[in-house]
Amino acid sequence: MQGKIALEEHFAMEDTLSDLERRLSDNGDWADTRRRLLDIQKLRLEEMDRNGIEMVILSHTAPGIQELLDTGEAVDLSQRANDLLAEEIARHPDRFAGFAALPMQDPEAAIIELTRCIKDLGFKGALVNGFTQKDVPDSVIFYDIPEYRPFWAVLNEFDLPFYMHPRTSIASRSQHYEGHPWLFSSAWGFSVEASIHSLRLIGSGLFEELPKLQIVLGHLGERIPFDMWRLDHRIERQPCGYSLPQPMSYYLRNNFHLTTSGNFYEPVFNFTLAEMGVDRLMFSVDYPYEDMIEGAAWFDQLEMAKETRQKVGRTNAVDLFKLNLT
Repeated sequence: MQGKIALEEHFAMEDTLSDLERRLSDNGDWADTRRRLLDIQKLRLEEMDRNGIEMVILSHTAPGIQELLDTGEAVDLSQRANDLLAEEIARHPDRFAGFAALPMQDPEAAIIELTRCIKDLGFKGALVNGFTQKDVPDSVIFYDIPEYRPFWAVLNEFDLPFYMHPRTSIASRSQHYEGHPWLFSSAWGFSVEASIHSLRLIGSGLFEELPKLQIVLGHLGERIPFDMWRLDHRIERQPCGYSLPQPMSYYLRNNFHLTTSGNFYEPVFNFTLAEMGVDRLMFSVDYPYEDMIEGAAWFDQLEMAKETRQKVGRTNAVDLFKLNLT
């Protein structure tokens, strides 16, 4: 399919690669991944052209801003990352768009930077790499707490989505992973963190307060679609403090969109499509951590109706992110 749009596609700056290098430098392909994170205009565009991808919405790689303990440093780095991204987008505005990186260590600072990115830089929403650390290394701050309600209200007014991207859990809080470092990684821990954070947002009543607010999850929903029935079923039998007027599946189907990033498996795709509906699913790759050739070829060979492919591959993203594409 020509004209695909991809949404979970990452870049980095030289001074934001330290955590990734600690975790990934022993991988045989780290040098190539690093090169591709730092590149936007050459390798990335060449691969987009070869694989029928018309536009990507770029975002700063994980954990990025969210691992910084000092709020001032987080504000500075998010501004520099967003300014760099805006410069790169300006070189090819027909091929690139951007998600804001935000200093979630301070909700007010996050509002200021979000507003700048959308009003001044023309970004299409925000992508945040999971929970935020602040002040001390083992801190974990989720965004369902009352301090972040003003942030969500501002994003809601802009009518643009928030992409909840995963990140690595804090080792001192993850004793159940000890002795199995692979559990911390994108193989498992990423989905655990992102899914718990998303369910916390639902359980906090956020979408009752802001019913038009939209969240995007990658990797075909961070495994949540497989548990939607059981979530509703067990909460109905044993609420355990869940007091919202609608079941969890209602908010998932009305306030969440899912992408195919890094989950190129047809049975999972078909199941997720059936659970969420064609209007709630979008194509993505997760470049450069995933191969653009593999992700695009997999999507292009999936058996589906032409209208479904067009929606998932392109028009759902055009509508949700208000992209100026015909």
